[in-house]
Amino acid sequence: MDVDQQTPLRTIVADDSVLLRDGVVRLLTDSGMEVVAAVGDADALLDAVTEHEPDLCIVDVRMPPTHTDEGLRAAIEIRHRYPEVAVLVLSQYVEERYAGELLAGDVSGVGYLLKDRVIDVDDFLVSLRRVAAGGSAVDAEVISQILGRSKRSNELDRLTPREREVLNLMAEGLSNAGIAERLVVSGGAVEKHISNVFMKLGLDPEDGNRRVLAVLTYLRA
Repeated sequence: MDVDQQTPLRTIVADDSVLLRDGVVRLLTDSGMEVVAAVGDADALLDAVTEHEPDLCIVDVRMPPTHTDEGLRAAIEIRHRYPEVAVLVLSQYVEERYAGELLAGDVSGVGYLLKDRVIDVDDFLVSLRRVAAGGSAVDAEVISQILGRSKRSNELDRLTPREREVLNLMAEGLSNAGIAERLVVSGGAVEKHISNVFMKLGLDPEDGNRRVLAVLTYLRA
């Protein structure tokens, strides 16, 4: 997904909390994004996507009528029906079953962040734009909870602790430079770790999607 940086991101915000919804809308508007709709339930979200064809949807997990997983299931439906629309789940909760389904497909243009762990507004906005541009942004805690549902595969058992850490940061959507900054290591060291990850996971050097495949292996293990 190629989002023109000169054109404001056309965004839909879906959250049943009026205060939180209005707060996110104000934040996005102040940052130069265009909020084309702000809704409080999953049905209204799907209708708004059909009507407005946005660049990005920001979706809470729990919305009416049951306040369980309607928002996350709507996010998955959006990805199936409108693959060109980026989706960022922003919630207090990790709904493991559907979170795994959302992240098990093509993770381009997909994000899952936890509200309580968003501590820097600028970083949050960077994550939004990265997802809208076809990248990904997944909180490490989300990954940890999904992985906690099952035993890690033998492939991942081959990785060193540092290689696992690098792969975890790849799954969060960080670039090589971002990983180097987070781990306080050189870019060359990061490239070496990533190369080892690809090799140990048996990913073909001719496959241009090795980074995505490595992340999917991590999420599915």
